[in-house]
Amino acid sequence: MKKLFALILALAMVFALAACGGEGGNNAATGEFKPDGPITMIVSYKAGSGTDNTARILAKYAEKYVGQTIVIENVEGGSGSIGWSQLAAADPDGMTIGFINLPNFNSSIVEEMGTYTVDSFKAICNHVTETSIVIVRADDERFPDLNALVAYAKENKLNVSTNGPKASNHIGAQAFANSAGFTFIDVPCDGTANQKLSLLGKEADFCVLKLADIAGQEADYRILGVFNTERLPELPDVPTLGELGYYPDWLGSSRCVVAPAGVSDEVVKFYEEAFKAAMEDAEYLAAAEQAGMATDFKAAADTAALIAQQQTFAEGLDDAFWGN
Repeated sequence: MKKLFALILALAMVFALAACGGEGGNNAATGEFKPDGPITMIVSYKAGSGTDNTARILAKYAEKYVGQTIVIENVEGGSGSIGWSQLAAADPDGMTIGFINLPNFNSSIVEEMGTYTVDSFKAICNHVTETSIVIVRADDERFPDLNALVAYAKENKLNVSTNGPKASNHIGAQAFANSAGFTFIDVPCDGTANQKLSLLGKEADFCVLKLADIAGQEADYRILGVFNTERLPELPDVPTLGELGYYPDWLGSSRCVVAPAGVSDEVVKFYEEAFKAAMEDAEYLAAAEQAGMATDFKAAADTAALIAQQQTFAEGLDDAFWGN
């Protein structure tokens, strides 16, 4: 009888452990993934930056589809490379994910700012794709329009705040200057938040940002031009650079959600579906519209292709582009 009781007890413990194992994490029996605690989402820029603002909106509305709290962890520094290094080194258990910014991320690889590569991450989805804009301070009477800025820049070398050496906004400023035939003094800042402070503090004369970067602060700036092949619907009175005879193509950035390399396909599928549902949620869409976010969901495979394409783009920016 004692042996029978012990056997029954042992079997009960086995079944109990199996049941607990199915409540969270990777379920080896089914191949399914379900997070079993708060999820860390690494944002490689300071709180209040454009990436931080958009990430917090996505996280807020994605929680009901993920089933857990999503905790934003700001790891700023090194033009994003410090946060991306931390994300690449995180356990590939699906409990840590984060944002990479294209082409900043790709430029940081070209510049060897971190030890990671494209292969250090696994794409989950694209969240936002944003068009670059040229802005000045709203009270700067020297630059009523883009042609006035170009004329002034040809006679006076201007200071331009950027989000780091050869990062996305630096690329935009350089492309504009190259096409317009002037040079400038780069004032590198660690992220867009500090870039805006440099401009508003009159350390810089103009800068290139994205529309979401100035959401809620539009009164502080004057938008002189957009990097697109046609005018943006939300800025019908602002000319494209191309129509004024300057840089003719689209230029901007994408903010993608990724995980450390090594995560399972089940992890990618879980978050891909959860974030897609969040980005289609009516409450999210209303919040995104109010924030001026250009939501652009791309599935994991398409996001991986975009990251690879932007890596090729970043590697093609040779010394001639940078005026060297």
